[in-house]
Parts: sequence; C-alpha cells; structure tokens
Amino acid sequence: IHLATENERSLSELSDQVGCFKETQTVEFIFLLSEKWHLDQSARYQAVELLERFMIKQVEQICQSSRENIKSHEQGQGSSWSSLKDQIYDTFLLRLVSCIQLASKLSLHYNIVNSDTALKFLQSLKYSYTKQELLESELAVLKSLHFQINVSTPLAYVELLLEVLGHNGCLLPAKPLHQMCMQLLDFSYLKRDTIYNTLLEIAIENSTPSKLQVTKFLTVKEDFMLLAVGIISTSVFILNPGHWQQVVEHLNCITGITSQSILEFSYAVLKHVLGSTTP
Repeated sequence: IHLATENERSLSELSDQVGCFKETQTVEFIFLLSEKWHLDQSARYQAVELLERFMIKQVEQICQSSRENIKSHEQGQGSSWSSLKDQIYDTFLLRLVSCIQLASKLSLHYNIVNSDTALKFLQSLKYSYTKQELLESELAVLKSLHFQINVSTPLAYVELLLEVLGHNGCLLPAKPLHQMCMQLLDFSYLKRDTIYNTLLEIAIENSTPSKLQVTKFLTVKEDFMLLAVGIISTSVFILNPGHWQQVVEHLNCITGITSQSILEFSYAVLKHVLGSTTP
C-alpha cells in the first residue's frame, strides 16, 4: 500500500522533461561503473533515478535564471543559452559520479564509493577535479533535491511483489525467478524507449502517435508498479509458461492493474528480447 501510494504521488507530480536523462548510453555507463565498483543492483537503479531527477531540476533552474537574465539585461538568448548548455555538459560526468556515490551510501550492503575511488576514475578520463570539488558536487545534488534522495526504485516494487506472490501461495522457484527479473529489469532500463514505443503503438493501435499522445503516455513510462508487474509476468512466461496465467491473475488482484495491461507489457518486452514481431 505504501509503495502504491508513493507511486501514485510520483505520477501526479511528473515533470514534462521526465525520461530525458534515461538514454541508453547514460544508463549503460551507470550500470558498467556500478559493476566496476561492485555495487549491488539497487544502487545502480537508484543512481539512474537520482541523476534523472537532479538533471531535470538543474535544467529547470538554469532555464529560469536564463529567462530572468534576459529580462533584466536584455541580452541575446542565443549566447546566454549557449553558455548555460556548456555549463550542463561540462559538469555532467561529475554529477553522474556523484549520483553513483550517493546511491552507494543508500545501499544496504554499505559498499560506499569513497572520494579517492571516484577521483581515481575521473583522473583516468583526464579530468582534474579535486576532492573538494567532488564533495561540493555531492552537496549540489543533495541541495537541488532537498535531500530527498531515498526514493523507491522499480527493484523495490519487483521484490515486494515477489514476496506477496509467495505469501499468497503462488509457489514458483524463488531464486531463478528473482534472477530473471533482475536481468529483464536491466534490459528494460537499457531498451526503455523501444519497449515503451511498442507499448504506445499497441495502446493507440497506430505506429505514428501524435505529440499529445506521447505526452499523455509519460505517466505510463514512469509507472514503477506497471513496470514491476510487467517484469515479473515476463519472467514467469520465460521460465514457467504453465504458471503464467495464474501469476497474472494474482498480480491483477494485488495491484489492480488489468490482465490486459500486464499482457501487453509482457508482449512489448518479449518482442525486443527476442528481436521478433511475434514472440
């Protein structure tokens, strides 16, 4: 109930720019760096979500200051915006590393990425940041997000729903199911746009959605509960198709998400897992 309430609240407060900083290249970089630093899977998802929320806040703040600057000084928007874009680009990797550091500190395994480790990595890429700049970057992320960084990731939704399924007597081998869910959750983050584009085409029965339809679909793309039930459903279908219908019915009872919506999400994921139009 707590996660469902949190999910509904998040969906009601979505920014128009949500999803802009979850591009495959960025997500893959965070995943690989998290793996390099031996972080658990919850930290990698937390880092992606932190970076997304921070970058949206930063862009909104910069745009606001740019508008105020133009009004007060009557400067040309082109040159002003160009310098602001440079500011975002120049600090992006530093902010990304800071988000991974913060995510590591939220991890239950306490495998924290310290300043020395982060600096060594940045220096290997020819960046000459100091320890002080690294600490200031972490603080900038925290302040921008008003220190509200411990938010639930889709992994929390997946694992709690698996617990509920087990409690309700939906008995499936727990370890292989959990492992498959983790692999598919990674896949869904890396193939986010293609999966949700397929889902949108199914929903509107049209391969060329309008701008309004794409905008309205943002709440679907950011629905962690839908993502979690879709991941579990797809995992069960791959591992044990005979139990799939029963699991979908259980997920429908637990979350209120319709069986049709769960089926369509599973289809969209499987289509891109298999690289086929008819999984």
